[in-house]
Parts: sequence; structure tokens; C-alpha cells
Amino acid sequence: MEEERKYSYDYPRPAVTTDCVIFGFDGEELKVLLIERAIEPYKDQWALPGGFISLDESADACARRILQKETGLEDIYLEQLYTFSNVARDPRYRVISIAYYALVKLTDYATKAGIDATEVKWFKISEVPALAFDHNQILQVAQERLKGKIKYQPIGFELLPEKFTLPELHSLYETVLQTSLDRRNFRKKMLSYDFLVDLSEVKQVARSRAPKIYRFDKQKYEELTQKGFYFEF
Repeated sequence: MEEERKYSYDYPRPAVTTDCVIFGFDGEELKVLLIERAIEPYKDQWALPGGFISLDESADACARRILQKETGLEDIYLEQLYTFSNVARDPRYRVISIAYYALVKLTDYATKAGIDATEVKWFKISEVPALAFDHNQILQVAQERLKGKIKYQPIGFELLPEKFTLPELHSLYETVLQTSLDRRNFRKKMLSYDFLVDLSEVKQVARSRAPKIYRFDKQKYEELTQKGFYFEF
């Protein structure tokens, strides 16, 4: 008994959760996936998908479990974002949240509400309502992380369909970076990286020249990085 208590200490133990910011892009606007909470606190209010970490799982495993449980999403790009530990962030008791952000191809996934959510819905970033807990703050931090990282790592392709045009890629970057980008310079820079595969196809667009269709060659990008290539936009 004494041996068992040797490394046991009596002190308050906060609960730990994961919360996930899930981004999608519809070709024109950046969106975030929210759930309508089916339980208290904040019942019937919109929130980020999240839940408590079990004693037998890692934070990463919890984030993926919660995503599948509350939204039906799995096998998606997921990265740890930040730890939120404001003392009063949860009205129930002391709760620390390890936040993640995910990138989803909207055309590849169908969402569905889990047992703790009455509805799952994509919201335009510009139309996100007041969220439960400190989730508006978490969303803001995630936006800034995405905005920063897309400049030095080609994670934007995780938001596009497998086949895309350069105008669609241009629109994505303008949306995420919230700025106008010269089309000619953008095209020249992206094609210079040598990881876009020309599929010898075109997309028919009304009243405009049919743009070429490309695919992101992830293997080629990884081979380039191993040789010292550094993506910088």
C-alpha cells in the first residue's frame, strides 16, 4: 500500500478535452463545421466538435474519435493547434482543452450528427454565430494558424478536390490569406514548384476560357523536401 502511494499526490486534477476546428472550402468561401449541442451546458447552441479524453487514450486518438462520433468524419488531415486553459472557460468545473484543426475536401465527405449533437452544419467563416465555451477564440486562433502555415507548407491542397484548376487554387489562397493576389504571378509561382501535374484536361466554364485541370503530386513534393526544397509563398 505504501509503495502504491509513493508517487500519489493529493491535488486538484482538471479534466482535459479536445476541441476540433474543421475547415472546408466550397470554391468561393472558407467554411467551418459546427455542431448544435444536444446536452448541457450550452444546450441548443453551436459549438466546435469536442469531448473528454479517456484515461486510456492520447489527445490525438481522442480528437479522431470525437470527430467520428460527432460528425462522422475520419481519415482527414488533423494537426494539434494550441492548449486553452483559461480558468473560467467551462461553467461545469476546471477543464483544459487541447485544440486541433482539420482540413477537409467538401466533395469527399458527408457529415452526420452524433449522439451529443442534434445537427451538424457548415458555416461560412463570415457568418459564424456566438459559440459555446471559448470556441470563438479557438476558431480565431485556428484561422491565424491556417493563414500562416499555408504560406510555407502546401496544406491548401487538403481543402481542394483531387482535380482542380489554377483559378480554384488562386481563389483558395485569396480566401485564406484574405488578400488579393496577382493572377499571373500566382500562376507562375505555383507552376515553378514542379509538383502540380497537368492532367491534359480542361474544365468547361461558361463565358470564359476553359482552364486546365491539375493534380497535386504529394509524393513529388515529399521527394523535393528531402532534397532540401522549401515551399514559400
